[in-house]
Amino acid sequence: MNKKDYYEVLGVSKTATDEEIKRAFRKLAKEYHPDNKQTGNEEKFKEVGEAYAILSDPNKRRQYDQFGHQAFNNNGGANYSGFSAEDIDLSEIFNDLFGGGFSGFGSFSGFGRGRSTSKRPRKGEDSLVVVNLTFEEAAFGTKKTITLDLNEKCSSCHGEGGFNETTCRTCGGSGRIISEQRSLFGVFQTQTTCQECGGSGRTYKEICHECNGRGNVRKKKDIEVTIPEGVDTGYQLRISGKGSSGSNGGPNGDIYLEFKVKPHELFTRDEEDIYLHVPLTITEAILGCKKEIPTLTGNVILDVKAGTQPNEKVKLKNKGIKKINALGKGSMYVIYDIIIPDKLTMSQKKLLKELAQTDLEDNPEFRKFQKYL
Repeated sequence: MNKKDYYEVLGVSKTATDEEIKRAFRKLAKEYHPDNKQTGNEEKFKEVGEAYAILSDPNKRRQYDQFGHQAFNNNGGANYSGFSAEDIDLSEIFNDLFGGGFSGFGSFSGFGRGRSTSKRPRKGEDSLVVVNLTFEEAAFGTKKTITLDLNEKCSSCHGEGGFNETTCRTCGGSGRIISEQRSLFGVFQTQTTCQECGGSGRTYKEICHECNGRGNVRKKKDIEVTIPEGVDTGYQLRISGKGSSGSNGGPNGDIYLEFKVKPHELFTRDEEDIYLHVPLTITEAILGCKKEIPTLTGNVILDVKAGTQPNEKVKLKNKGIKKINALGKGSMYVIYDIIIPDKLTMSQKKLLKELAQTDLEDNPEFRKFQKYL
């Protein structure tokens, strides 16, 4: 089933600022909250929550803008991992926007209702790296070593953040403080994260000095990556599980490589096709010749036919760039440029004057032009 466009769901344009997206979500969340007896709608509430979770995250928004909903499917065009609405923790979104614990949502079901989300495994943060490539590296693929600052599990405390674990006395191990709160929808039970344990439900008698209780440390890491043939500027490649370490046993984050390809001195590119402008002298164009030209795979000899016209184009099949993640290559197009000399000797001028006597009355271009004289 096709999903609605996230921008359409929130009623904002694709150029909306973060603040505009946040304001639109606040308005719609209040309108569709299931405890709102007049306009409450659980399905629409989930829909706006999912839209906000994507568009409020710069990395996910960039992926969505480029690939749409496919960016979060297993078969997405950029090989991104699947994304489910169940991954969205609306309680955290509402705590951030409204300054209170909305994780209970009264009778509302879904999105982690009434449970502590701090204890569940969390995926590590993703990283986006811009990789500069030459034209040839993008065309033929290459290996690159990239250096990143990543969060890694602390080896001293094994990611726990401390030693001699004990149950938090403030929340009794639940990780949440339950209270009642008045809102524009009436009075309903809310939950806030326990400040003592940060929502984990546990504390430590001794904090790890290696990571200062965080459970992870920042380290510089070199990663060798294989870049496939055919990438182009703006293309993104996902490296699964090589990002920062997760928490509570969660998986590592991913690394996204975004490529920026340096223009070539001779070749220009249009997807898998490449174009080469080849200069010809007047005599080469008039009389024809054999012309050696460069391609991405070496030089070839072209037969330039007699009477070649300016901007005439010749197609060389399979001399372009490999289609990424597919079979076959694009084509190479040779475009002839006739170079007019700006300095001539007297003998050369004489020859050209003789050439000017050539009868072109039968040429269709000349006949068409003469009709209007």
